[in-house]
Amino acid sequence: MIDIKLIREQKELVKENIRKKFQEEKLSLVDEVYDLDIKWRDSRKKADDLRSKKNQMAKEIGALMGKGEKEKAEEAKENVRNMNEEIANLEKEEETLAEEIKKRMMVIPNIIDDSVPIGKDDSENVENEKFGEPVVPEYEIPYHADILDSINGLDKESAGRTSGNGFYYLLGDGARLHEAMLAYARDFMIDHGFTYAIPPFMIRSDVVTGVMSFKEMDAMMYKIEGEDLYLIGTSEHSMIGKFKDQEIKEESLPICLTSYSPCFRKEVGSHGIEERGLYRVHQFEKEEMIVICRPEESMKWYNKMWELTVEYFRSLNVPVRTLECCSGDLADLKVKSCDVEAWSPRQQKYFEVGSCSTLGDAQARRLGIRIKTKDGNIYAHTLNNTVCASPRGLIAFLENNYQADGSILIPEVLRPYMGGKEKVVPQK
Repeated sequence: MIDIKLIREQKELVKENIRKKFQEEKLSLVDEVYDLDIKWRDSRKKADDLRSKKNQMAKEIGALMGKGEKEKAEEAKENVRNMNEEIANLEKEEETLAEEIKKRMMVIPNIIDDSVPIGKDDSENVENEKFGEPVVPEYEIPYHADILDSINGLDKESAGRTSGNGFYYLLGDGARLHEAMLAYARDFMIDHGFTYAIPPFMIRSDVVTGVMSFKEMDAMMYKIEGEDLYLIGTSEHSMIGKFKDQEIKEESLPICLTSYSPCFRKEVGSHGIEERGLYRVHQFEKEEMIVICRPEESMKWYNKMWELTVEYFRSLNVPVRTLECCSGDLADLKVKSCDVEAWSPRQQKYFEVGSCSTLGDAQARRLGIRIKTKDGNIYAHTLNNTVCASPRGLIAFLENNYQADGSILIPEVLRPYMGGKEKVVPQK
């Protein structure tokens, strides 16, 4: 949610930002908020003026009573009663107008950074930089589900019976590799100074609407029937929610946390759920990182965070690239975002394994996360980034470490989490 001062003072800037995101249908909201805000401020001024007048009249009533002028005092009291009624009506009007303003402000997109490329959708995202040589070996790389099947590591058929499409069983070394990658991601982040956390896996609706747009919420979140609770789609949701309505001391910043959680997503859309593979599923696990910092430090942390994901995957022999998200591909709360994509030697193209975003103060405004400074309170900036989401990260690992004999090479950094194994050999 943007600062309403932008609409009061720079209405055209807000409209131009909406045009850059190709959301012309939202342009009228800016004018509506502008007009409603004028009415809200007018109501508030009238109520404040009446309160001041009422307080003055209360003093006069006391003086009149002291003089024994009861008739005039009673007349003044009647005026005060009328003022109280008018103030109550104005307060109700203020509340109604405030709700109408908030309803519209919640769907007006955040102001994007000047460096964000302008484009309609993800087809116009821009490659930034490649890390590692994207090799295509002379031997064939099987589909990841077949690699896992060769080590008896995957059972989707049974998951279909228990849970339906979009779920899976990981078994044996397949499950162990999955957990090894997450455990290594945890320790990798701890070694880089982040504090480890395991958050709640369900959050209330006021936290959901604080961390994401309504459009994202409808497409992603599973609601618990009969409860004001939603299953998280990423631990960022509950980790940022941890600071709801909090005043953070400036000297305690930045707050750098890395969190593990299972993640649950409806995955509504045309892309669909994979029948056989694990690329797009309803349930996965993830190691996340979040940072809460001063506004002037957010871009520095943004760059540091995606660099950490690159470093993590390169240590696992996975070539990656960063892809700058264009304006039309940015979620409404985001200021700037880039995807980290892993090389697929089987498909000979890159695919997304992580996403890094700075949201400016949008989440902080919605959730009331403030920094206490010597000059007063300001809203914090919030950032989030994927360290490793598996099984998608596992797919990248399997393809890039698959050997000609069907074995899977285990990089040195992962061996302590695999009981010292240097490779996993096929059982079929």
